[in-house]
Amino acid sequence: MSIAATQAAAHLQQQADSISPYEVIALLLDGALERLQQAKTSFCAGNLHEAQELVNRTIAIVNGLRASLDMEKGGEVAVNLNAVYEYVAARLQEDNVDDPMAVLDEASRLLAEVKQGWDGIADTGPVRAVG
Repeated sequence: MSIAATQAAAHLQQQADSISPYEVIALLLDGALERLQQAKTSFCAGNLHEAQELVNRTIAIVNGLRASLDMEKGGEVAVNLNAVYEYVAARLQEDNVDDPMAVLDEASRLLAEVKQGWDGIADTGPVRAVG
């Protein structure tokens, strides 16, 4: 199995020297959402091994986002993001899920909400406290 890099990862690699910390987080969120969509596609096609690998890669991205949080400076926003990231990773790791597509949809919805909020702060100045 060969899983291609996400569009977000390709962009990050091409722009590594000029990308802001804000853009890195935005691209990580894009990458997680892209991996979840790929996992759904693989799952629907019956390729469960590939779907699980894509879910594992999503979990790694989410854990990276969680590790990037500055809990001291980020205040309540960082605490809330930490809880969302922790929940998403835990849901994606659950065994014996009755409806795996529902879990993928839930994770996608939650991360899309975070992404929408993150994009909404783009014009408010430098982002230092959270990720």
